[in-house]
Amino acid sequence: MKCIIQIPCYNEAKTLPDTVAALPRALPGIDTVEFLVIDDGSRDDTAKLALQLGVHHVVRHPRNLGLARAFMTGLDNSLRLGADIIVNTDADNQYVAADMALLVAPIVAGQAELVIGDRGVAQLAHFSPLKRGLQRLGSWVISRAAGMPVPDATSGFRALTRDAALHTLVLSSYSYTLETLIQAGAQRRAIRYAPVRTNLPTRPSRLMNNLPHYLANSTTTIVRAYTFYRPLRVFTTIGVIALLAGGAIGLRFLAAYLSGTGAGHIQSLILSAVLLIAGFQTLLIGLVADLIGANRKIMEETLYRLRRLELQQEVAPESFALLSDPE
Repeated sequence: MKCIIQIPCYNEAKTLPDTVAALPRALPGIDTVEFLVIDDGSRDDTAKLALQLGVHHVVRHPRNLGLARAFMTGLDNSLRLGADIIVNTDADNQYVAADMALLVAPIVAGQAELVIGDRGVAQLAHFSPLKRGLQRLGSWVISRAAGMPVPDATSGFRALTRDAALHTLVLSSYSYTLETLIQAGAQRRAIRYAPVRTNLPTRPSRLMNNLPHYLANSTTTIVRAYTFYRPLRVFTTIGVIALLAGGAIGLRFLAAYLSGTGAGHIQSLILSAVLLIAGFQTLLIGLVADLIGANRKIMEETLYRLRRLELQQEVAPESFALLSDPE
């Protein structure tokens, strides 16, 4: 069994040496452990440094494409390199690398397809009270969206099987953590959480430049992913709310009309009609979106089979350059 540890990087020349040095060279139940660095268009020779540090494989984006794209590039190349298990970690040495054994253990035992490292964000001392609160709120929202308990929604410390990686599709350009959890929940994958430790931060977070930026991007990602996988529920909820509001306002007008004061409530009648029409149209949009969702599932299965076929024929990705020799 082969495990590849992938590390998305962007200008990580200062932190990468400590991260690579801490990586385990062997894991229980794993025959081969290899490292893959995805250099997301760094300007500080991160790719060359990775090779000097003894990283087995380095893939480089020609320009900075974002964390989500780097994550997907890592999955694609890990699969091409024959990985049975893929472990993803951050280049800033945030996570204690020795805990990777806790991530792969449920997969080796056949108990999980995806294992997420739970940092215990509610108790992390180096997180500000505001950040701890946002992390708890985000995990609660993702729990509702994914339909399963999610103790740490933003953890990038995770392990997944080859089949789960083949089914993974990230459309967001911001981050992969939230979208992939909603996707895994919709696919009813066997997901486990393992308590993991963290090191003291070595640099500020690059995903959270400021609070409004983080909230805007995270909210957009959650809404898009949830609507993508559960369109009927989303549009039905909106449509029913509009219908109920329109019906309530219509009843108010009817009561006024029967009491002889309806002439002064024409605005209520217009608003009721608008809400009822909008609610009905939203329900129809939900039905259409659900039909599109059925076609999406067919396309996802087609993509899965195509990726499997490419791997069987050893078709290399054309978009990125593999700097090291797979041997």
